[in-house]
Amino acid sequence: MNDPSYLIRPNYKQKFRPAVVSQLIHQILVAKLHSQTYNPDTCSQYTREIADEIKHKLKDCDFDRYKFIVNVVMGEIRGEGVKVGARCFWDSDTDNMGQDTFINDSLFCVAAGRTTSF
Repeated sequence: MNDPSYLIRPNYKQKFRPAVVSQLIHQILVAKLHSQTYNPDTCSQYTREIADEIKHKLKDCDFDRYKFIVNVVMGEIRGEGVKVGARCFWDSDTDNMGQDTFINDSLFCVAAGRTTSF
């Protein structure tokens, strides 16, 4: 009689790697925003497009048994300070995040890809 086996944690090869995800996010931000100037009318469209592209690229990676949460914040550079924070409850052994920040003369963009295993 075979007992069913259940995976509680992803195996080592399929474990989320924040450095890989941060690099992926960096490439997307540079490709999408390198020549953009801040425009409040198109800002929400760009954040949705960037979030969707990050989500699709994360799904293309070999991270089985993970759910993805992508957050993108964009704003205008006006000489003022901005702080972006997030708080999550997660399993520090399996859940993690990758993030990157893009800044040019006109705008800033902070993107984060968080994962939780299931």
